[in-house]
This record gives sequence, C-alpha cells and structure tokens, in this order.
Amino acid sequence: MTEMTNGQWRLRSRPVGMVKESDFELVREPIPEVGDGQVHVRNLYFAFEPAMRGWLDDVPSYIPPVGIGEVMRASTVGEVVSSRHPGFTEGQLVSGMLGWQEHVVTDGAPGPMGGLNPVPDGVSPELMLSALGATGLTAYYGMTDVGGVKEGDHVLVSGAAGATGSVAAQIARLHGAAKVVGIAGGPRKCAWLTEEAGLDAAIDYKSENLLDRLSEEFPDGISLFFDNVGGPVLDDALLRMAWFSRVVLCGGISAYNEEELPPGPRNYMQIVIRRLTVKGFILIDYLAQAQKAIGDISGWVAEGKLAHAEDVQVGFEKAPQTLLRLFEGKNLGKQLLKIAD
Repeated sequence: MTEMTNGQWRLRSRPVGMVKESDFELVREPIPEVGDGQVHVRNLYFAFEPAMRGWLDDVPSYIPPVGIGEVMRASTVGEVVSSRHPGFTEGQLVSGMLGWQEHVVTDGAPGPMGGLNPVPDGVSPELMLSALGATGLTAYYGMTDVGGVKEGDHVLVSGAAGATGSVAAQIARLHGAAKVVGIAGGPRKCAWLTEEAGLDAAIDYKSENLLDRLSEEFPDGISLFFDNVGGPVLDDALLRMAWFSRVVLCGGISAYNEEELPPGPRNYMQIVIRRLTVKGFILIDYLAQAQKAIGDISGWVAEGKLAHAEDVQVGFEKAPQTLLRLFEGKNLGKQLLKIAD
C-alpha cells in the first residue's frame, strides 16, 4: 500500500476565539502496511459536533486535547479495504473515532471514546453518525437517565434543531411529555421542529423575545429544561422554571468560541429560590450501555416515530470549513461531510 498516500487534516495552532480554517493544515503521508490484528479503513463520512471546539483547547477535560500536529479527532464511518483482524472483513462498513483522514490502519481497540464497531446491516452511514451516533446517544441518556423525562412533563430544549437537541426533544415527546417546545434560530429550523419532528411549538430566538415566548408557552413553568446553549438562553429559562424542576446541562455552544469566558448565569439564585435540580453529564459515562439506546432509537426511526435530519457537505478539502458551519448556525440536524463513495 505504500504507493497510496493518506490525506490528513492536522491541528496547526490552537484557536484563539472563533476557530479558523487556518488552525488546521492538510498533509499527506504514505499509508502503512497492515499488520497482524490490524485493519485498513478508508473513511467515507466525517461527523461534526460542537464539542470538537473544546477538544482544541489545552485545558483539563474529560479527554485529552488534540495535540498540535495531531490528526483532528472526529467520529467517522468508513469501509474496510483489507483486514488481518478476526473481527472485521473486507468491504464491511465500520464506525469509530478515526479522525479527519482519508485512510487509517488500526487495531480497533477501544479508547476514551469507544473503539471500532461494525455498522449494522441496513443502517446508512448518515444515520449511523446522526441519530445512532454520539449526538443521538447523548440526547437519549441526557433526556431519559439524567433528565428523568416522564409522562406529563412540560419540556423545553435549546439548540433544538441541532443533532442532539432534535433527538432529545422527540424522545421527550415519545416518553409522554405533555408539551415539548424547542428553541432554534430562523424560520426554516422552527418549521422543521413543528412539522417534521412533531414538537408542540418552536421559538425563534433570532426574531422573538425569548422570555415573553417562554411565559406564553409555559404559564405554569417548565418542568424539564434540556440545555445545549447556555448564556442568555439559560438565564431566561431559569426565570420560567417550575418549582422543584430539573435542568440538564448538555452543552454551552454560546460561549465555545469566546476568548474570555462570560460571567456565570445572571439568574443563578433562581436555582435556590425554585429548588431546582441542575445536572451536567458526558456521554462517555454511558458508553457501556449504548446498545440499549441504539436499539430504542433504531426502533423509533424504523417505525417513523423519530425524524432525523442531516446536513451533508461534500469534499475532503472542506473539513475545516464544515466545522465552522456549526458555529455559524448553518446546519439543520447533524453536520456531516462526505469524503468518498
């Protein structure tokens, strides 16, 4: 395989403020020979999630940061080109944290974010990286285990047209929530939430007064808030929480690209006054039980009960600019990049 080369996007410099395309560099190197117990995978799709921005900062986190000069970390779906591994066969589709590169030779051993796994028969690469991928599993466990969603809940989800929020909101509906409302940016996203995902209402934070709309939609308060955004959105929601209600902190995309972190929630004391339960979580704590989530989500998708959207860009050279789409609010649903057939 030495006649073939592998394109890799590597981290050139740590972003200061908003991540830039120039923070990455494209390099090419020979593809190594496949050794015993190894498999050669040709990547077909990359997945993108807001958490990737945090992996670029040299700060303590739940996994080590991407090192300068290292291949950018990302979930992928690829095709097995050749295998000397008993668990994988040529032509098989596989998924793993293989990063922004065209080819990889690996033993498939589990790492902090899981190992190399076969894509189930009948599951497309797009679905594997969206509703059945990390963001879908995050939505599942964040809403069910952390949030404890139950019949009769009045649920609010921020970032509701994103890959995590869209699945989380629908899971609340499927668990019998009395009302599910999503916050999103722009009429196209809000229309998708009500017309395709079946939410009761959607609030366009770009054109509507969020606090006024929350008062209209939740006159008796929010019993469960699933937050992907933080910042002013969290501040407004804290003022509309019901007594003894729950807040699930899944992400805070509003501040991911800030050079200096903004002050904490202005309405922090509402947590005390309203006796709220506020809990954060990370998916890696639930990877051992991922099959339960995959089974449930697969069933809902097959039955037409859970809608999923993917924004698919095309071209290996577009990896850095595709990451930027997340922070420019351009994607509806899961952001993906197709790099090969």
